[in-house]
Amino acid sequence: MFLSLRIALKSLATHKWRTLLAMLGVFLGAFALTGVLHVSLAMERKAVEETEKLGPNLLMAMTGNIRFRRGDLRADAGNTRFKLPDAEALLRGLPSVVEGVPYLAFAMPIRAGDRKTMCQLVATWPAYPRIRGGAPQFGQFFDQDDEDEKAFVCVLGPTIATRLFGSPEAAVGQSVLIFRARLRVVGVMEEKGADVTGANQDEQVFVPLSTYMRRLANRNYIHGVYMQMADGTDFEASKDAAQAILRRRHDIKADKGQPDDFRVLTAKDTMNLKQQALDLVRTLGYISSSLSFGIGGLGILSIMILLVRARRLEIGVRRAVGARRADIVRQFLLESGAMSAAGGGAGTVAALLLLVVVYRLGDFPAVFSPWLIGGSLFGSAALGLVAGAYPAWSAAHVAVLSVLRDE
Repeated sequence: MFLSLRIALKSLATHKWRTLLAMLGVFLGAFALTGVLHVSLAMERKAVEETEKLGPNLLMAMTGNIRFRRGDLRADAGNTRFKLPDAEALLRGLPSVVEGVPYLAFAMPIRAGDRKTMCQLVATWPAYPRIRGGAPQFGQFFDQDDEDEKAFVCVLGPTIATRLFGSPEAAVGQSVLIFRARLRVVGVMEEKGADVTGANQDEQVFVPLSTYMRRLANRNYIHGVYMQMADGTDFEASKDAAQAILRRRHDIKADKGQPDDFRVLTAKDTMNLKQQALDLVRTLGYISSSLSFGIGGLGILSIMILLVRARRLEIGVRRAVGARRADIVRQFLLESGAMSAAGGGAGTVAALLLLVVVYRLGDFPAVFSPWLIGGSLFGSAALGLVAGAYPAWSAAHVAVLSVLRDE
């Protein structure tokens, strides 16, 4: 066996360019299979982590339609029919609601002194941290008195606080300008990162809903409502009930085909929406790797057929001195298997090195699947054996006497 392997490696080294060309397809196949599928696994785990950041037992009613764009969920904020009384009707009408908060969210500039940055301004009620999870790391969240009095106060995300004041702890008690209005910073939230909707919660600024709607922007609509449901809630039944309430209030006749101007979602729904995109990535990975493996297999088949023809004399001499057909078959299978395994191994290693960079730059959790890595290596070697089967059979059935006579 070791002698056959040495002969196989020597033969492949003799035909370097042919060998590298045959290995290229297998390299690309293993690279695509290992790289793309690992990235999809990392994206899936990140989506699960982001979904958990939405908050426990969360039911969301949002204005407009929900779309998946650039990896994030996006709501149509241009619809202005969702009003504060709609949110109040949901909180009263759904029996499983423990607590809920309406909200408005806009991207806008915020300034402190000569420092200016963009933030996502979230206008909501004081119960927001309890429903969405998280708490102030420094200071406190605004309270019900601030909401009732339409107070000019705000709570900063830690990233915004650092940009404006150098550190989160330095922001409490300072003032910021929004809409040319001066607001006092009463707290800074703990770090949470992005949630599954794509919102970076560390770049948000929270203000009382009444302050925003009456003193900052004079709005009479909201973007949605977050509702924390009781443990054991039947979310599908709650979704149906919420849809019925909103359709009745918006005079939408679903039985006549009128489309909803809102969406009611659970955390599971948002995960399912994102999973559709992840499934597409995974499918593209399978397709690209299959095509590359197929091209690699054809390359190995072609190269091995050429090698058999070029080495007919060697085969004839080996048969004449007593080599069995099984020895010839094993020899050529070892060559094709070693060629394919080397290409697959190189592609897998290259993909793993690139994944380290992608995980760090893309802020993905580091996911490495031993089954996927092993499957890529095994599949590469198996492809070589399959592609080399016919050339090995042809080599084993070379007519010894005719070869020697021709030579």
